[in-house]
Amino acid sequence: MTTFTLIIYDAPMAKERALTALRFAWTADLEGHKIQIWLFENGVYLAKKNQNPPQGLTNHGQMLEDLIKTGVEVKACVVCAQARGVTSAELLDGVKLATIHELIEWTANSAKVITF
Repeated sequence: MTTFTLIIYDAPMAKERALTALRFAWTADLEGHKIQIWLFENGVYLAKKNQNPPQGLTNHGQMLEDLIKTGVEVKACVVCAQARGVTSAELLDGVKLATIHELIEWTANSAKVITF
């Protein structure tokens, strides 16, 4: 089992990177790997509650919620969230606001770090 830390910079709907990251996380989790997701910059919007994309588009928030239910740990950069006016109350259950020190710990203890 490998520990992967995924760092997501892009917001949902802006580009396909967030979706690709979630697909990677989902598949790696299914294969029994440990997954940690860090949301940086506009990536914090990925964890916003009450996402309601138009019919036919992916609900990134629901995908993230489903990953959290399987035990995937998700943290969002507290500085990035504050800069964007996103509060902890607006984040999906299970997403924690965290400092860069926690990201350093994750990356130091991960076998692989992948950015999206």
